[in-house]
Amino acid sequence: MTEFVLVTYASRSGSTRGVADAIGSSLEKNGVKKVDVQPMQLVKTLQPYRAVVAGSAIQNKRWLPEAMEFVQVHRSELMQKPFAAFLVCMTLAMKNGENYRPFVSDFMAPVRVLVNPVSEGLFAGSLDLRKIPSVRDRLLFRLSVIFGIWQEGDHRNWEAIQAWAECLLPLLLC
Repeated sequence: MTEFVLVTYASRSGSTRGVADAIGSSLEKNGVKKVDVQPMQLVKTLQPYRAVVAGSAIQNKRWLPEAMEFVQVHRSELMQKPFAAFLVCMTLAMKNGENYRPFVSDFMAPVRVLVNPVSEGLFAGSLDLRKIPSVRDRLLFRLSVIFGIWQEGDHRNWEAIQAWAECLLPLLLC
């Protein structure tokens, strides 16, 4: 099997896609011969891939439903190859967000029950109220911004994302 890695994601407003793109670019820049970056809904088979990196935005303290479905559908294949998982969560963008890492890490528990990742990445996202599809959620986030819980803007730490991706290389290609 060649060094062909899949980076797949589930996103609502694009933050997770951006993280997936950065992970894919870092893997290619650091020696992976071929990386596919695709939304989970487009992935039909994992057969051609040596390893898989999967990530989801967090909504209501959970991976998105399509992300959990992806892991469930491909569970047996994921258990046969190196698998890393990441999440993108606005809780990490709160004041003192780093203190919430253990809490946010628990959002990965349903994934761990199905497939044990070789590594887990936890990243803050970005908040653009215009991109939130649900009127109700947009209103709740707007109130959270007004009360100072979150700030609009891009809170992704690109250096941390790249560092995590670089650490994945020996784990994915072992």
